[in-house]
Amino acid sequence: MAEDTPSNETEEGAAPEEAQAANYSPDELDGGSQAASEVNLDLVLDIPVNVSLRVGSTEISIRDLVRLVEGSVIALDRDASEPMDVLVNGTLIAHGEIVVVDDRFGVRLTDVVSPLERIEQLSPEAQA
Repeated sequence: MAEDTPSNETEEGAAPEEAQAANYSPDELDGGSQAASEVNLDLVLDIPVNVSLRVGSTEISIRDLVRLVEGSVIALDRDASEPMDVLVNGTLIAHGEIVVVDDRFGVRLTDVVSPLERIEQLSPEAQA
């Protein structure tokens, strides 16, 4: 192996560098910091992400699940007047309401989760 090639060997009990999550302080991630201003966002702007809406959820038994037929109604845990969750790759980024645009469903954002709140959601250990 060449000397300048990084090694996956670690001290006893330590995880390899690739397996460890990157730890950044909120100051490093906010838009006003020196480190954040040096990031080239052009590198990631064309990466596709999965945007989904969470209307609500419920728990039912398998017995009740197999009894569902066309026309069955499943009650969800959310009020009809509550905004739905907007998720990007499974991470909550906003709340919104359903709108219809040219015979298609859309979502109007009513509240965007702050970047600091999103970071806290990604790393529950950071709250401790």
